[in-house]
Amino acid sequence: MTTLTDPPAESFRLSQLIYDTRYRSMTIQVVALIGFVALFAWLISNTITNLALLGKDFNFGFLSVRSGYDINQRLVEYSSDSSHLRAAYVGLLNTLLVAVLGCALATVIGVFVGVLRLSNNWLTAKMMTIYVEAFRNIPVLLWIVAFFAVLTEATPAPRAFRGESPAASMVLNDSVAFTNRGIYVPSPTWGDGSLFVVVVFLLSLAGIWWFGRYAHKRQNETGDILPTFWIKLAIFFVPVVIAYFILGRPVGLEYPALKGFNFSGGLQFRNSLLALWLALSCYTGAFIAENVRAGILAISRGQSEAASALGLRPNRTMNLVVLPQALRVIIPPLISQYLNLTKNSSLAIAVGYMDLRATLGGITLNQTGRELECMLLMMGIYLIISLAISGSMNVYNNSVKLKER
Repeated sequence: MTTLTDPPAESFRLSQLIYDTRYRSMTIQVVALIGFVALFAWLISNTITNLALLGKDFNFGFLSVRSGYDINQRLVEYSSDSSHLRAAYVGLLNTLLVAVLGCALATVIGVFVGVLRLSNNWLTAKMMTIYVEAFRNIPVLLWIVAFFAVLTEATPAPRAFRGESPAASMVLNDSVAFTNRGIYVPSPTWGDGSLFVVVVFLLSLAGIWWFGRYAHKRQNETGDILPTFWIKLAIFFVPVVIAYFILGRPVGLEYPALKGFNFSGGLQFRNSLLALWLALSCYTGAFIAENVRAGILAISRGQSEAASALGLRPNRTMNLVVLPQALRVIIPPLISQYLNLTKNSSLAIAVGYMDLRATLGGITLNQTGRELECMLLMMGIYLIISLAISGSMNVYNNSVKLKER
């Protein structure tokens, strides 16, 4: 009787790390990792050695030193006695301000222009084509300077608002002034009970979001279309207005007024901020418009024809049928456009807007001589901002993409 036994296990040999396909890929990855770590360590060692030869060290102690310079546009309190860290923080907030405002306006412009480029009206389609081609093919820096020049040269000086018969006047019931130094608008004032009004305001926004989801779910289940616009309007205004008057109108407005050689009171939006915001929005909006147009064209024409056969109007066909499907094509390139707008905001130095590049990467760098530290901090901050934008948009992209079985 013959007994079958398993063959003896083959002992491991070093040559298997190269010739055996089971271990070869792991060997290559380990070698590549060791090489990368060695290169990175050599770069750090070489940098430290060169800094020592120049009599420098690597530290971030300069961030606590007095900055000694002013920042004209700021969202938080700051003075020349503040530290360089505070100055960098103010510059970062200015960068985020432009990025948020720019992405919002660029999206509105891009969707509007992208849809109108597909209009059956020949004149409308051609006008949108001219807009897209003009902004896409001229460098954004030139647009920033052009917008700044127009805002500065085409608006009157504050002294034009003085006198019995002034050459210029405020608009919107003497509440807004357009000058060559910027736009002056009313600013909110906060009294007792204003915090409660803000809480009600936030709860109203949450209610609008919840109702939107409910209306969408009900429409998918029953086909009934609720008058969402008016209901959302009521959800927002009714609680806020009631809380506002019950608490004795705790939130007021401070209007700008001409005093001396300039306006005082209210909020000032400098021409540098406006020029940067409008130029980046119009420039990026042209690229977003092409993304939107490509997304719409990617949807079969039969989808629109089927919606029309069901009696849907063209605007509802676009909002309920075409755009939701086109989002899977629009969102990925839209992320890149948001990232480009955020990084292009560093061109603000051309018009004197004090963003992160002008503070940490400009005046602070020149005053302290800490080139390496400032550059590393700027690179890290821009990287974090970009990753945050990309991550949030990817989450949204996953929520709207087509679900396959």
